[in-house]
Amino acid sequence: MSISKIAIAILAAGASSRMGQPKQILKWGDTTLISHCINVCNATSAKETMVVLGANQDAIFPEIKDESVSVIINKHWRLGLGKSIACAAQYCLDSNENSDGLLIVLADQPFVTTHYLNRMIHEFQTTKPDIITTQYASKVKGVPVLFNNTYFKALSQITGDDGAKSIIKSHSNFVKTLTPNFDNVDIDTNGDYNTLLARLHK
Repeated sequence: MSISKIAIAILAAGASSRMGQPKQILKWGDTTLISHCINVCNATSAKETMVVLGANQDAIFPEIKDESVSVIINKHWRLGLGKSIACAAQYCLDSNENSDGLLIVLADQPFVTTHYLNRMIHEFQTTKPDIITTQYASKVKGVPVLFNNTYFKALSQITGDDGAKSIIKSHSNFVKTLTPNFDNVDIDTNGDYNTLLARLHK
């Protein structure tokens, strides 16, 4: 498999306040949610995987056993999801290795597959200012989302819980939307976790 010049950022800085415990280290199969997500991302054609930590970093960091994974600490995680995206984009801007794009993935979407992320990377054209979003069942466009490097500067300046929605909206002419062949759901509560865990073990 040829390696692309795409960097993947796994966002795992949230406090899991609705869960009551760090959801990133909940068991998923024979591993944890964060390790599962890292394994999925590392199996893609992306050149690099990074993880953005913030709240509960001391509990989550020991689960990152792959030394090839870069860990970014978002000290301002309370400012929302957007700040984690900003940290990842700034990391790409500061890196000596130029990236064609940044693929944003959430640690709490365990049904996202390597095949789907590779599909996003395959659809990506480095010569165009593309944004590739994922369609939810509710028709909302969201993560995983892949941004061309022309957006890195703008991404590095965002904050708030709306993430990069404003950038996606203001550049709608360049947005492509893919529909995944799985139920793209987040784990936010213990109820979510138990429901999805039951589906995993069916």
